[in-house]
Amino acid sequence: MNVILIAIIVVNILISYKGFNDLSFFRKYEFHVGSIRSGEQIRMVSSGFLHADLPHLIFNMLTLYFFAPVVIEYLGSISFVLVYFGSLVFGSLLTMLFHKNDYSYRAVGASGAVTGVLYSAILLQPDMMLGIFFIIPIPAYLFGILYLLYSIYGMKAKNDNIGHTAHFGGAVGGYLITLIKEPQLFIDHTLMVILLAIPIVVLFVMEKMGKL
Repeated sequence: MNVILIAIIVVNILISYKGFNDLSFFRKYEFHVGSIRSGEQIRMVSSGFLHADLPHLIFNMLTLYFFAPVVIEYLGSISFVLVYFGSLVFGSLLTMLFHKNDYSYRAVGASGAVTGVLYSAILLQPDMMLGIFFIIPIPAYLFGILYLLYSIYGMKAKNDNIGHTAHFGGAVGGYLITLIKEPQLFIDHTLMVILLAIPIVVLFVMEKMGKL
């Protein structure tokens, strides 16, 4: 396994473990709109290495472990790091955009970064199959479209504690960075590029119309 991927997973585990056992540390570095707006921008990155509990951490790290190698194989290690951290930041920025007036909004998790890596992998290898719940096979591109549409629904419904906005922002980050790094994908996987763009356009149109 790639050394950089191992390092990212280890850092996530160590920081999350510290957060599990030290509430003051957790509160200091979690995503918190009020604190970020008062100048603590480090939370926009540090929150991506904290997790709510062990299952949350394990799910994110497993997803990263399965899909990061695809990105590394196609783009290389440096570009993989760019996709990971770029998606993390995109997720935080979109979350701030949608929750900027909710000063009490809190969130943690690598989900934005991991979702960005997942979408980068889908763009690079759209014909691969994913296993829903590790059992039900589904084409990667179809999963990508359905996942983004589900994220829009979750952002609108606001009936769970899932950070749909960070997931969506991470997906957008992974999508854009991958296309910038590999513009040939516009030609090689034109249909996939268009299909994956549709939910992104829908989201911003809904936001502009005040539907979210």
